Amino acid sequence: MRLKLQHVAHVRSGDKGNTSNIAVIAYEPDLYPHLKTQLTAERFKEFYAGIVTGMVIRYAVDHLGVLNFVAHGALGGGVSRSLCLDNYGKALSSAILGFELEIPDSLGNLLHNYRTEEV
Repeated sequence: MRLKLQHVAHVRSGDKGNTSNIAVIAYEPDLYPHLKTQLTAERFKEFYAGIVTGMVIRYAVDHLGVLNFVAHGALGGGVSRSLCLDNYGKALSSAILGFELEIPDSLGNLLHNYRTEEV
């Protein structure tokens, strides 16, 4: 099934200068491999096209089920220099929750706040 990241993981963020750090944490260990395969540094940067202007580095912390992204050039020159408040790390991390990925139907019972029945 195709669904938004918000049903598979939660996020934490921080920013320093013009760099944003976003951690994506799987809700369940069985969901992490799908997250790791589909949310690459390249796809992360594509998701933020026009916002993240520098390199994106992804660090996988497999034993914790975490992907940590360091996005350079993500804050419009730096938090204290930018007039664009939406570029702060917390706004960027909230946005990635809309990233879509494929999760096998068999893992539907592990999804967070996701209803599989028709409403």
